[in-house]
Amino acid sequence: MATRVGPSSALDTLDTFPKLLLHHAKARGDRPAIREKDLGIWQTWTWKRFADEVRALACGLAEQGLKRGDHLALVCDNRPRLYAMLCATQCLGAVPVALYQDSAAAEMTFPIQNAEITHALAEDQEQVDKLLEILPQCPKLRHIYYDDPRGMRHYKQPELMAYERLIELGRASFRRDPAFIEGEIAKGVADDPAAMFFTSGTTGVPKGVVLTHHALIDRSRAAAEFEGLTDRDVVLAYLPPAWIGQNIFSYAQPFVTGYCICCPESAETVMVDMREIGPSYYFAPPRVLENLLTQVSIRMEDAGAVKRWLYRVFMNLAQRVGGALLDGQSVGPLDRLLYAIGDFIIYAPLRNVLGMGRVRVAYTAGEAIGPDLFKFYRSIGINLKQLYGSTETSVFVCIQPNGQVKADTVGPAVPGVELKFTPQRELLIRSPGLFKEYYKNPQATLEAKDAEGWFRTGDAGYVDPDGHLKIIDRVKDVGALADGTLFAPKYLENKLKFFPYIQEAVAFGDKREEVCAFINIDMEAVGNWAERRNMPYSGYVDLATRDEVNELLRECVEKVNADLAQEPELANSQIHRFLTLHKALDADDEELTRTRKVRRGFIAEKYATLIDALYSGKESVHIEAKVRYEDGRTGSISADLKIRGAKTFPPAAAKKAA
Repeated sequence: MATRVGPSSALDTLDTFPKLLLHHAKARGDRPAIREKDLGIWQTWTWKRFADEVRALACGLAEQGLKRGDHLALVCDNRPRLYAMLCATQCLGAVPVALYQDSAAAEMTFPIQNAEITHALAEDQEQVDKLLEILPQCPKLRHIYYDDPRGMRHYKQPELMAYERLIELGRASFRRDPAFIEGEIAKGVADDPAAMFFTSGTTGVPKGVVLTHHALIDRSRAAAEFEGLTDRDVVLAYLPPAWIGQNIFSYAQPFVTGYCICCPESAETVMVDMREIGPSYYFAPPRVLENLLTQVSIRMEDAGAVKRWLYRVFMNLAQRVGGALLDGQSVGPLDRLLYAIGDFIIYAPLRNVLGMGRVRVAYTAGEAIGPDLFKFYRSIGINLKQLYGSTETSVFVCIQPNGQVKADTVGPAVPGVELKFTPQRELLIRSPGLFKEYYKNPQATLEAKDAEGWFRTGDAGYVDPDGHLKIIDRVKDVGALADGTLFAPKYLENKLKFFPYIQEAVAFGDKREEVCAFINIDMEAVGNWAERRNMPYSGYVDLATRDEVNELLRECVEKVNADLAQEPELANSQIHRFLTLHKALDADDEELTRTRKVRRGFIAEKYATLIDALYSGKESVHIEAKVRYEDGRTGSISADLKIRGAKTFPPAAAKKAA
C-alpha cells in the first residue's frame, strides 16, 4: 500500500535530511530509492543501500577533515553517488554546493572562492581538469574526489582521490566506530544550513543562497500533501543538480515522501529512458517542453498525408475540449466520444512517445510559458500545471490546483505562504521556505528580505479575482512604449517561441515608439523545413540569413501581432521590425545564464549596433562577433543581417487577419 504524506505523519519529527534517510532505511529499506541506467541496464539502490553508502561516505569525509560548517562542491550529473555525497556532507553538518557541470573553469572560481570550498566531488576527467585549472586561485580546495576513473590513471596530484578509495576509508572508519556518524546526525537541527545554491547572475555577480533543512523540508512536504504524492511515485532526475528545482524533485521531496528517482544514462538517452520508466510525477521548464513539441511537429511534417490529416483534425478537437475534459468540466456527448477515439489513435500514442503515458502530475516553471504551448500538453491529456517560486523561496510559492488551471496564472499561494504587492506591482512573499541569507553578503540579504520576513521577488504581477497569481514580467524589464502602452518583453518573447522554428527571442521597446526583436532560429526545425524543400545550406549562419527562412519567420511574427491586437493592454506592442541573429544565444558567450535565461542587459550592450539598426530604418547591418566554444577556444563570426518589417494590425482587424 502506498504511504501518503500527511500532517500527522511521524516524519514531522524528523527535521533534517540525514534523519529522514535513516527513517526510510528502516521503514522501507527494501524499496527502491534511486535507479540509474548504466550500459543500458537499470541498476537499483534501495533505501537501505543508500543509507549504508551515505554513512560510509560521511565517515570517509570526516577522516579527510570535512567538519561542521565546511562546504563541499558537487560537479556531477544526476547519479546515485552524487546524492549519496550530498547527504553524507549534511550528516557532518557541512554544506553541499552543487555547481553547473557545463560551466567553464573560470565560472567555477567565484563560487568556490566565495563559499571557501574545501572538498569537491567531480564526476569525471573533464570536471577534474576544470578544478585543477583553477586550483591556484582556490587555495582552500585541498580534496578532490572523482567518480569515473576513465582517463585518470596518470593523474598524480596529491589533492585527488578516487570515490572508491574514499568509501573504503569510510567503511573502515565506520567499523571502528559506528556510533560516531549516528552522533553527528543527531547533532543536526532544522535551522542548520542544508544546501547552498548560487543564483544565475542575470544582473551581476552570483549570490550564494543558503537554505535550511526546515525551509526545504517544510515546502517539500506542503507541496507533496497538496498533490497527494506517495512513496509509489516515480520521478526522472535529468536537469542540472545545481538548479534548485532539480534538487527539490530529486532530493528534498523523495526524502519527505519516500518515492523513487531515476537517473538517465546520458542527456542523449533522456527520452528513451523516460519512456522506459514511465514517471508519474514530472517537471520540465518551458524550454524542454518547447523542444519536445518541436520534435513532434517535425515528425508530423514528415508523416504521410493521411496521418497528417488525422493529426490536424483530432488536435483541433483536443484544443477545443481536451482541457475542459481534464478539468472535469461538462463536454457534449459527441465531443466526448470523438475525444475518446482521438485518445486511442492520437493522444495516447503521443503521450507514450513523449514518455508521459503515466504522468499524474506535471509541472512547468522557471520562466513564463506560452499559453499555446501550455494548452497543447493539457489538450492531449497531460495534467501539466504551472508553479511559481525561486531559489530563495525553496521553489513552492504558488501551485495550480487540479480543476483550476489557467494558462495565464500560476495558481493561488501554497498553504503557509503570504503574498502582497508594492505600489510598483512588485510581488513580496513571506513563507516558511525563505532562504536564511545570501552567503557573506549581508547587504544583499537586507535588500532582499526585510525585518518582517518579506522577500522582494523582483517580479511584477497581481492576484486575479479567483485568487490566482499572475506574473507579468520582471519588474526591471516591465516598461512602457513612448505612448504609454505596457511593454512586457518576456510575454512577447514567449509568444514567439511557441513556433517550432524559433528557439529564442529578445524584444526591445521600452521608451521607444515601437517594438523590435532579435530572433534565433531552431536549427533542427528550420533545417528539417529547408531539407523538405530541397533548400541547400552550409550551416547555421547560412540558414539564418536565407530569404526563405526569414519569410517563414515573418509569418510567425505576424501571427503573434494578430494575437496581440486582440489584447487591449498590449495591442500597441506589436513587433514592427525584426532581424534573425547570426548565431544562437549561448551561455558560454554570457548571453544566457546556465539556467538558459536571457541576460537582457548584456545582450542590449553587446548588440547595441544591431538595435540601433532596427530603429534607424536600415535594411541590413554587418556584424562581426566573437564566440566561445565549449573547449574554451574563441573564434569569430561575420554576417550581413537583413532587417525585416512585419505587418501590424489594428484591434478591429485582428480576427479577420487571424
